[in-house]
Amino acid sequence: MSRIGKMPVVVPQGVEVHLDGRCVTVKGPKGTIARELPANVMVEVAEGAVHVSRASDDRIARSMHGLSRTLIANMVDGVTSGFEKSLEIVGTGYRASKQGENLILQVGYSHTVQIVPAEGINIEVPAPNKITVRGIDKELVGQTAANIRAVREPEVYHGKGIRYAGEHVALKAGKTGKAGS
Repeated sequence: MSRIGKMPVVVPQGVEVHLDGRCVTVKGPKGTIARELPANVMVEVAEGAVHVSRASDDRIARSMHGLSRTLIANMVDGVTSGFEKSLEIVGTGYRASKQGENLILQVGYSHTVQIVPAEGINIEVPAPNKITVRGIDKELVGQTAANIRAVREPEVYHGKGIRYAGEHVALKAGKTGKAGS
């Protein structure tokens, strides 16, 4: 039995969980999220908690058991408190700004890079070298932050680029000198 899968997901006050076949919908103060779960996982809502069990004991059902429970727990956390990823921009002349809802990046290219956030994602720029991605869907917040980081990943010789807040970038030494006369 999965240690994570057998733990119930506690539903806090003000959050509603609805089941419609394999589709789980969670509604809370920050919004609504819906997700379709695999066929080999059964979900029950009872007494202010969500219980996840598996239909059989085959390998795929065992692997989906803990995953499904974690996905539902993330949905409940998202509609109550939300998720956030912070990024930092390192480099001379590298900066970010907002234009309406869009993020504008100037990170060493001959042109600016414009990123349009998905629905339900809020991008904030508290400083020219800091970006904050917020939303209720953990997967979408992480993917948006990864897409922003992929515009200019940290470079290994000088460390310039976009990185997650607190991310350590191991720098290479580079050349020590010229060989010859």
